[in-house]
Amino acid sequence: MKARLYNKYVNEVVPALKVKHNYSNVHQVPRLEKIVVNMGISASLEKGAIEDAAKDLTMITGRKPAISKSRRAVANFKLRENQPIGCRVTLRKDAMYEFFDRLVAVTLPRIRDFRGLSPRKFDGRGNYTFGIGDQTIFPEIELDKIKRQQGMDVTIVTSAQTDAQALDLLKQMGFPFAEK
Repeated sequence: MKARLYNKYVNEVVPALKVKHNYSNVHQVPRLEKIVVNMGISASLEKGAIEDAAKDLTMITGRKPAISKSRRAVANFKLRENQPIGCRVTLRKDAMYEFFDRLVAVTLPRIRDFRGLSPRKFDGRGNYTFGIGDQTIFPEIELDKIKRQQGMDVTIVTSAQTDAQALDLLKQMGFPFAEK
């Protein structure tokens, strides 16, 4: 059983984008490749901060996060080499579409005073990155069990060649962009 959003992509988005951009082949139509969710944790926090963030990220994405470690020591930041500084999860295929669906339909509307995300956060290669300031907007997180508020970065990687094509793809998929 494929994800609901994947069926929408195949049945509605691909034909619409094919007509709009005059693609001759269905493989030219941009698609979602992966979604990367990253939590950076300050190295100066107590030792349990990484485990708490990893547990929250596991509940949010359904996948076990990879722990990111520092590559070199930086004295000004009180950072040692190989010290854990964050965690990340890469979602592909069905897990990616399920997460994207929950993000668009449930999570983003729970942000206070939400009026949409900025359409100017593309990187020039068709990838979109935005930040979420608090993990408590996800319904999977129990408010009583969190010890600290933690933000995260979400990167949506597409196969689009330009930002305009990626913007069209995400709008067709139902991503809530703010109107100008």
